[in-house]
Amino acid sequence: MKKVLLLDGYNLFYRARYSNMRKGKHSTIFNFFRSLRPLVEKFSPDSVFLVLEGMPKKRMLLSEDYKGTRVHTNEDNFREQRRIIESLIERFYPINLVRQPDFECDDIIGHLANKFSANSKVTIVSTDTDFIQSIDENIDLYNPVRKLFIEKFECNYVLYKALKGDAADNIIGFNGIGDKTAKKLVKSKELMKEFLDKEDNLEKFKHNVEMIRFHQLNEEEIENINFFGYNLEGWDSLRIIFKEMEFKSMTEKDTSWEKYIKTFNQIKEEKFTTC
Repeated sequence: MKKVLLLDGYNLFYRARYSNMRKGKHSTIFNFFRSLRPLVEKFSPDSVFLVLEGMPKKRMLLSEDYKGTRVHTNEDNFREQRRIIESLIERFYPINLVRQPDFECDDIIGHLANKFSANSKVTIVSTDTDFIQSIDENIDLYNPVRKLFIEKFECNYVLYKALKGDAADNIIGFNGIGDKTAKKLVKSKELMKEFLDKEDNLEKFKHNVEMIRFHQLNEEEIENINFFGYNLEGWDSLRIIFKEMEFKSMTEKDTSWEKYIKTFNQIKEEKFTTC
């Protein structure tokens, strides 16, 4: 089977932002590209997709407070550094950049994983536990911080999380329901029915399920998935840019640079234009 690597761009950008690998003006850029090579090397994929964020339009219609507790700052010029990363991937790397303007990257990764898993081994790279719902025989979830594969959940993860809630996304769970109780309910049809028969529980539960599960795309939405990148301007030009940013550990020695680009040169497949 072919091997497909799906990278959660939003997640990896923030990981690079707060990494202790390097600090300074271009720290997020350095940390991202320094950690990208080991991931590609580890999985030796035939094709790689870096999936970017769109607007969560459907979830915002369901709840205008979705992710309302998150605080966004740009004190370290994070937005600019993120745009530079995207531009460098587009210009130099054999990696498919993907964005659907009306969907979060989670939904698009879920769609791509299901699509490719029919005839490929798919690995999703993210620390986001929402991807547990995608794990199956041909879809793995790898946590790049813990450096391990996440095991398939013991019960239906979407139903479990709909009961428990998700503070990070401002999805409110049910009072008094923690980890153990949520698992107990999901594993028992009788207990779940009894719980959902109580006043207002069913409506809130359905709402939470719709917020948490990955959304299915219709034909028009699939057609609006934008694949770009793969311009491949040449590694020598990228090395010059990295030298200007003083990424010495990657560029100073010829042997270090050759080792760095060798990993990406082993990616076999070319640009995707549709899924």
